Amino acid sequence: MSRIFICLYLDEDVNVLVADLLHARGFDVITTRDAGQLHATDAEQLAYAISQARTLVTHNRTDFEELIQKYFDLGQTHYGVIFAVRRSPQEIAQRLLAILNQITSDEMQNQVRYI
Repeated sequence: MSRIFICLYLDEDVNVLVADLLHARGFDVITTRDAGQLHATDAEQLAYAISQARTLVTHNRTDFEELIQKYFDLGQTHYGVIFAVRRSPQEIAQRLLAILNQITSDEMQNQVRYI
């Protein structure tokens, strides 16, 4: 599946206002609440993002770095993970916009970014 624009999946630790701010700019963003994935495990969150060809955005660097390493070790594909330091929703949205406006969905595949 080839798309130009990255579609995001925000895990439940990321403020839903980030999704609203990005939606207002025309980007495809869903949250765990939107997807009915509240309280899913980290592995389930990543699997869901992959099943939907979405880049996962999370604050949970420790657990997801370990999961992503397993994907790399097994040669499995994912659609990218963005680790966001806890900041205001507006600042996180601005940092995500920099990625969304410069990187294609194909370029984000199997990539990890830190914002």
